[in-house]
Amino acid sequence: MGTFHTVIFADLTGSTGVFEALGNQKATLAVTRLTQLMAQACESHHGDVVKTLGDGVLAVFEQVSDAIAAMVALQREHRERIAQWPPKLVMQIKVGMASGNIVRVDGDCYGEAVNLAARLCDMAAPSEIWATTQVTDAASLASGVRVRALGPVAIRGMAEAREVCQIHWDGAENTDLLTLPAPLGGPEAPEKALSRINLTWLDVNAAFPASQLPIHLGRLSDAEFAVNDPRVSRRHARIDWVDNNFVLTDLSSYGTWVRFAGGSGDLTLRRSACVLLEKGEISMGAPFTDFTAPTVSFSLSNGAVSLLYQRKA
Repeated sequence: MGTFHTVIFADLTGSTGVFEALGNQKATLAVTRLTQLMAQACESHHGDVVKTLGDGVLAVFEQVSDAIAAMVALQREHRERIAQWPPKLVMQIKVGMASGNIVRVDGDCYGEAVNLAARLCDMAAPSEIWATTQVTDAASLASGVRVRALGPVAIRGMAEAREVCQIHWDGAENTDLLTLPAPLGGPEAPEKALSRINLTWLDVNAAFPASQLPIHLGRLSDAEFAVNDPRVSRRHARIDWVDNNFVLTDLSSYGTWVRFAGGSGDLTLRRSACVLLEKGEISMGAPFTDFTAPTVSFSLSNGAVSLLYQRKA
């Protein structure tokens, strides 16, 4: 049956650019040193480091509050560490957390919580901490730490969606929540069941029900909606379903711009979010004033968002 623990996966992002900038030897030393610091953050909060994974760490905690405190401290310390680094050398940390019974065998650990934490780490953006509500509901959060519910999230390889939260660790006011209008009443499930995102790029069409969110837009081959333009980040933006709304979050290096139909101006997103309303356009990696910018047009209809990819000539 195993023992109940909170499992964390913490991974570095951006190491590819560091290897390009520094070369293999220096970059390996830098990544190794950061991985060691990640492990130390776990151990200093009573965590047990199961193994390091090249540019990541797998650790388990007996107390969920220790796990959250460790990851918050890790992100805050890393923010200070990289504040003066050249942009090409900056590596961020993303974290996935889940609680459950695990089995320890030959220096490794196994269980659904391990798999779930790994999947959440994959889905999180740089500098984010994603956790199941089982984790956050069982902990007392320290001052300056808040939780944003992402709702039921479909997890690759798992039959049922899981209730997931994002742990905000930076002490800043949660602007994502402030930009969301109040729900119009009634349960979320009917709207979620009816809402979907239809995406078209050239001759490629895809449709995603709200129950399968979040989805990513970016250059990565595993992004649910790929936009192959050099100004678009590997994972440029994410669309979530929050309080019966589609929420666009910028995750990119160069920013995202949103223009609503009938609006008087453009909205600039830099690691921030907004609710998608009715219809408009999303410019990725360059503002609308650059006529060559890859632009995604979106529209809301019957509780759904429709997106049409356009590459402006």
